[in-house]
Amino acid sequence: MYSVFAILIIITSILLVLVVLVQNPKGGGLSSTFGGGSSNQIMGAKKTTDFLEKTTWTLAIVLISLTMLSNFAITRNIDSTNEIKSQEQIDEAIIPQNLPQDNPLN
Repeated sequence: MYSVFAILIIITSILLVLVVLVQNPKGGGLSSTFGGGSSNQIMGAKKTTDFLEKTTWTLAIVLISLTMLSNFAITRNIDSTNEIKSQEQIDEAIIPQNLPQDNPLN
């Protein structure tokens, strides 16, 4: 389940980077390319800018939501008292350190 979240996070991140790179903070970029020359375009410069801004905000919110939701998909080792065990505690529980040594020479 966590790998599904990881893939979605990577795809969302790549899309967010692409949308941000298309924008130009000084009013140029893709919005001026599509709407700068004539007024009979399907989408004018203002609509393209609005679309890119809404897309940026939507992808950012989706990315934050996915990262928060992925926290619930991480598997954890929980004991009976609902405390999260560290890997050292798990290793100590599996491999006891203080076993009596049977020495046949004694």
